[in-house]
Amino acid sequence: MAPFDLIIFGGTGDLALRKLLPALFHRYVDGQIVAGTRIFGLARDSQTDEAYRERVREALQKHLAFDMRAPSMLEPFLQLLSYRRIDLQAEDGWGELAAELADESRVRVFYLAVGPDLFGSVGAKLQAHGLTGANTRVVVEKPIGHDRASAAAINDALGQVFAESQIYRIDHYLGKETVQNLTALRFGNALFEPLWRAEHIDHVQITVAETVGLERRASYYDKSGALRDMVQNHMLQLLCLVAMEPPSSLAADAIRDEKLKVLHSLKPIADGATSHLTVRGQYRAGAVEGRPVPGYLEELGTNTSRTETFVALKAEVSNWRWAGVPFYLRTGKRLADRMSEIVLTFRKVPHSIFGDEPVAQNQLVIRLQPDEGVKLWIVNKIPGPGGLRLRRVPMDLSFAETFGGRQPEAYERLLMDVVRGNPMLFMRRDEVEAAWSWIDPILAAWQSSNESPKAYTAGSWGPSAAVALIERDGRTWHEDAV
Repeated sequence: MAPFDLIIFGGTGDLALRKLLPALFHRYVDGQIVAGTRIFGLARDSQTDEAYRERVREALQKHLAFDMRAPSMLEPFLQLLSYRRIDLQAEDGWGELAAELADESRVRVFYLAVGPDLFGSVGAKLQAHGLTGANTRVVVEKPIGHDRASAAAINDALGQVFAESQIYRIDHYLGKETVQNLTALRFGNALFEPLWRAEHIDHVQITVAETVGLERRASYYDKSGALRDMVQNHMLQLLCLVAMEPPSSLAADAIRDEKLKVLHSLKPIADGATSHLTVRGQYRAGAVEGRPVPGYLEELGTNTSRTETFVALKAEVSNWRWAGVPFYLRTGKRLADRMSEIVLTFRKVPHSIFGDEPVAQNQLVIRLQPDEGVKLWIVNKIPGPGGLRLRRVPMDLSFAETFGGRQPEAYERLLMDVVRGNPMLFMRRDEVEAAWSWIDPILAAWQSSNESPKAYTAGSWGPSAAVALIERDGRTWHEDAV
């Protein structure tokens, strides 16, 4: 890849030190980032290049498991880094930055690892200093607003400065290897696509479970909650990839057009439907992974908050392919295990010839983390003489075992795609706003209700109402056990 310039606004923040710079280092180790590339960390405090490099060195040593090549390549990678002090609200530092980035033939990537309220002002500064040319891309993190109106305002502000083709709205879930594999699994195998429809699929589950609590995000999270933080972006994107129609090609807009159709096909959840199609919860003190943890209110340092740390909901895609197939989504903090997975459960065999021997439903389980892979659960005869006995067993594809080596992190793929100018794994403006259009009525119904989130013990799988949500339909949440 030709040398490029990457400028990280918020270059001393948690995202830059924990995710972005480690991802860039791995790409450097693998030879994708070459000498001549420049990486600038921008923030308000004053420090030298050397002080910044030392800070990055400590972060890399903390967050990376170094492979055999990495230690010897750390120093030359650090020499690609520079630090610049800049004031996002004033003129300090902007002229000097513009002078350093004057070569418009190089690809320039501005990564806005700052709050969304600053996206518009940073864009205006870049425009005022002539830094928005054709080879410029800008990357913005979620959240893109807190509802549809605020998302549209942010998109308008960015759109006044950049063409839509220059704006990369990043969702790191879309860069995960297993999410990428969904396309190959569906459209590269004659086995699955004919069955990928209501006639053969009983229901779909999408789970994104975290064991962590607030960490350092208390001020943001209490204003957001799980529905805004996880469902509006990550989980709806996963739903779209599962439910979309075959795109005409792998062109970015061909795929994003199909995802948009899914968002427009989601049956609205509003008013009276909210109470029996959604569950919101909030964790209280308990134990996670064998250690005691405080409750949400204790972590927050307050006596009251109606912010949800858990959401479960039942969605429906109202089109010919999926009519009548429920999509069950759940996500939460301080749950029993850290994992993200998509489970497609196939319909029962129409008639069993095995008498009283139970015949389990087939399931396709796509594990996004922590152990990336795909399992197809089938019914098999237990070997041995005597009666015919059946057992549900997995055909297991582990990415680590099958492909070996280190699996690249999502940010590695996504950052390189920005440099290449490939927007396929990034959200288009109309996707973001369509997702908010579906989420807003749920938020409004919760806001008008006097009901508080249902309590659940940290280290559990959420409130009992989430179990009832799926079990009243005669189904159960997936547990990966034989």
